[in-house]
Formats: sequence, structure tokens, C-alpha cells
Amino acid sequence: MQLGEQELLAWINAVLWPFVRIGALLLAAPLFGARTVPVRARVLLALTLALIVAPGVDVPADTQPLSAAGALLLVREVVIGASMGFLLQLVFGAMAMAGEIVALSMGLAFASMVDPERGVSVPLVGQYFVIFATLLFLTFDGHLALLTLLFESFQLLPPAASGLPAGGFWQLVGWGSAMFEAAVFVALPASAALLVASVSMGLIARSAPQLNIFAVGFPMTLVLGMVTLLLVMPSLPLQLEQVLGSAFALSRTMLESWR
Repeated sequence: MQLGEQELLAWINAVLWPFVRIGALLLAAPLFGARTVPVRARVLLALTLALIVAPGVDVPADTQPLSAAGALLLVREVVIGASMGFLLQLVFGAMAMAGEIVALSMGLAFASMVDPERGVSVPLVGQYFVIFATLLFLTFDGHLALLTLLFESFQLLPPAASGLPAGGFWQLVGWGSAMFEAAVFVALPASAALLVASVSMGLIARSAPQLNIFAVGFPMTLVLGMVTLLLVMPSLPLQLEQVLGSAFALSRTMLESWR
């Protein structure tokens, strides 16, 4: 059986545009987009998922990939996929920021290590928060929810050579500020307890200089910080579950606003 030009173009479009969106999402999403994940593995996973969803996706069969309309469609699919992944990436960024705030309060800001996922130096407490959040993400089946959202995105917003309204981008910006608030909220109990301890030690040192309170101040701060983290950690799964639920809900709202 010989394929004509139109049939070949339709087959390429049916796989290419889902592949672009899926590839952009896997590149920007947490866990899938980690530097420890080989590029070939991401490409193979994106191609496999594109072949799975291609039969059920309504794509423009006559769009030339190398034309102006094809370039517009390429940018559109990259933006859609990267936006969905970036929303979840901000959640893990908030967890890392919360850990950095706690580390600064504990006096452990100098104790850092290289984050293998992002390739940057982060405090140990921040890395601990990120690892804990990653394990909770897998426990909550977040990776399956992300793939479900990806498949739903092709029904809510099929590939088309058109622009995207600005409303969805403002929702993305607002989510960034919300994640900053979430980071402060997660770190607030430990930071507040350590702040009270620091103020108390400062008052003691001021009223009785002969005690030399600062000789034991740093170990006391470390011990208090560890105890506070042990008390705060049981509430972190519920907080992260709520934030992840809000992230998936916002992704669907953003996709609907771009229709």
C-alpha cells in the first residue's frame, strides 16, 4: 500500500503535535523533567504517549509543519505543555523555599549540597523538603494524575493554529505568588519557634553577660529546629495534598480559559 502526500502529512500531524505538547510537559514537570532522567528516556516516553493519544486527538491534518501556521502551532503546543508542567514545578519550588527559610532560621544556610534534579546548590533542609515532597507526590499518585491531566488537555484544548488568550498567563503568574505564600506558611511554625528561641537567648545574654549564652546558643538552635521539624512534618502531607489539588484544578481552569 502506497501512502499519498496528504495521507503522510495527516499521519505526521497526528503524532507530531501531541508529541510536542507531551515533550514540553515532560521537560518542565517535576520528576519527569529531572536532570537525572536521560533525554532519550524522555523522548521515548513522549513518543510512546503521543502514539497512544494520537487516534483520539482532533488535529489539523493539512497543516504544513514547516509553514507559518506550523510554527505558530509548534509554539502554542510548547506553551501549553510547559505551562502545565511549570505549575507543578512551582509546588516543589515552594517546598525547597520553605526548607531554605527553615535552614536560615536554624543557622544551617551554609550546609548545602548540589540538587541532582536542578543542578544548583541548595541547603540540606531544603533538599530534605524536596525529597519528602517527591515521595508524597508519588504516594498520592501525582504522576498518574499528571498523565490524566495531559490526556484531558487534548480534549479541552486540541491542537490548532491559533493564539492563546492572556487570561491563562495571568493565572500562572498568580499561582507563583500563591506558592510563595505556601512556602512561608509551611516554614512559619519552625521559623516562629526558632525566632522566639533566638530572642530569648538574646535577652538572657543581655541581662547576664557572664553566662556566655552564645557558646551553647547554636547547638540549642539546632536541637530546637530538629524537634520543631519532627512536630511539623506530620502536617506536611495534608498541606501538600491540598496544594497539588489546587495545582491540578488551576491547570484545568487555565486550559478552559484558552479554549
